[in-house]
Amino acid sequence: MPEGDSVWKAAHRLDSALAGRVLTRSDLRVPRFATADLTGRTVLDVTPRGKHLLTRVEGGLTLHSHLRMDGSWRVYATGERWRGGPAHQIRAILGNAEHTAVGYRLPVLELIHTADEAEVVGHLGPDLLGPDWDPDEAVRRLGADPERPLGEALLDQRNLAGIGNVYKVELAFLAGVTPWLPVGELPPGVPERLVATAHRLLEANKDRPDRRTTTTARSRERLHVYGRENRPCPRCGTLVRKAEPPGQLERISYWCPGCQKGPSS
Repeated sequence: MPEGDSVWKAAHRLDSALAGRVLTRSDLRVPRFATADLTGRTVLDVTPRGKHLLTRVEGGLTLHSHLRMDGSWRVYATGERWRGGPAHQIRAILGNAEHTAVGYRLPVLELIHTADEAEVVGHLGPDLLGPDWDPDEAVRRLGADPERPLGEALLDQRNLAGIGNVYKVELAFLAGVTPWLPVGELPPGVPERLVATAHRLLEANKDRPDRRTTTTARSRERLHVYGRENRPCPRCGTLVRKAEPPGQLERISYWCPGCQKGPSS
């Protein structure tokens, strides 16, 4: 599942290609909005909200999309060959004289009134990459259910918006606890440090081509434990373990049993 920094990059690409330009092509390939036509309207902006994308168009309309596990938006120059996947996977096409944005495998695509955006994103917690970022509110929401496992609480976009599975795993490692430790059992000060670290990492990675959570650019490894099953922990040398809930690829966890304290899945 895309993390908040990936969605921010997608929004930036779309905004650069579409904002301020009149749409000359519009094709929404979902039954409910198949007859909607946005041609002749100017795209005002493309804004990320957590893992949601809001493409605002003049006339008070917003095209709301969410990538979930497999979705993507690709931007092509006019006349360039599209390479994002087979045609039957295309869910949206927005084009102007210079660029064409193509949405592939989008599980959520809906045209709403801009005034109603709160109905689709109003439930989200403070956005780690948004102007509403509020670390104190994020800490409060994270600790609202003390019995909840840390990993679940971090992934809940109602607590803080933008964390996906990679950051969940890496943040737990940096905090020295497993993803299954109840939030209420975190040592004093750790929730505040977790939230601050999450904000720092997403801010640092939103402009990088490759995500990195390790502390120095000289490190050969970009991530501490995610995807490193049966390899030595960079902190203590213990072999990293992996937990994969059946049928839940988006919830895979990696952790070091040597230096991360708490339950083991």
